[in-house]
Amino acid sequence: MTSSDNMPPAGSHYAGKYPAGRQAFPHRDLLGIGRLERHEILFLLDEAQQWVDLNRSSAKHSDALAGLTVINAFFENSTRTLLSFEIAGKRLGADVVNMHAATSSVKKGETLIDTAITLNAMRADAIVIRHGSSGAVDLIAQAVDCPVLNAGDGSHEHPTQALLDALALRHALRERGEPADDFTGLKVLICGDILHSRVARSNILCLTALGADVRLCAPPALMPDGVEAMGASVFHNFETALDGADVVMMLRLQTERMNGQFIPSPREYHYLFGLTKARLALAASDALIMHPGPMNRGVEIDSEVADLLDRSIITRQVEMGVALRMACLDVLTRKARGIEGWASQ
Repeated sequence: MTSSDNMPPAGSHYAGKYPAGRQAFPHRDLLGIGRLERHEILFLLDEAQQWVDLNRSSAKHSDALAGLTVINAFFENSTRTLLSFEIAGKRLGADVVNMHAATSSVKKGETLIDTAITLNAMRADAIVIRHGSSGAVDLIAQAVDCPVLNAGDGSHEHPTQALLDALALRHALRERGEPADDFTGLKVLICGDILHSRVARSNILCLTALGADVRLCAPPALMPDGVEAMGASVFHNFETALDGADVVMMLRLQTERMNGQFIPSPREYHYLFGLTKARLALAASDALIMHPGPMNRGVEIDSEVADLLDRSIITRQVEMGVALRMACLDVLTRKARGIEGWASQ
């Protein structure tokens, strides 16, 4: 596979399955799962497949975004998300520039809007934003002319994480021979710090849109009020929540977002909410294990569980993250690139 033939014409590999051209994904930005229709989520997952195949080949490069500039503006520290977006942009042939908060003018007193205006003046073709405040990415998107991708904002949303989780889960189910265009009837348990987790929020929205039965489990202090309105079932007893679960997604304690004492101690938390082999036995016999990372082994999950070769798809989540983010960058820049069916709408 070479850079000249590794990308079929946009939409051709799923012709007839979605609305034509830009109507398949009419949004300029990707700011949150809550703004997407079910068919738009499925469209992004299907579009990511070509990039999964590319990334598993020996020639991991496309010229799809050649000549375009992607800025990764991370106002909040990250390793895996930044690296994933950087690899995604470079494998698509874009010029990728990383801006770290520690060296940005925001540290010198510049307002967020002024930073956005500055980035816009540099004529970027796409901007990826990670910020510690909920709503900050929306604010930047309103001030720039190019597509904006939300790489996590406060405790609000982390849309590409939820999409890559769905992609990894779909791949694992298909490898087992199970039909998995969506997740109708699948029992997914998300356990951990739900209160502070943008990943949990985006996953609830994504998984319920795709038909999954989503369960949430956390100590009362780490469960947000009214989360049932999002379509999830709430549990405070881990053993009860695990009963018959097809997927168990563990979340870390986000101590950096905690003001006050939310748990007695990490040891006590592990005793009540840590995923051990004994607890995993309460779930479905072939239940899959997920974790968005970074993991705190011995707190929310034991190493012997995280490393189960036939059950854990944690490393696959990382792999699918690159492909999914390639798909998002590809789709959101199609109008600017003049792709047929996208440019005039």
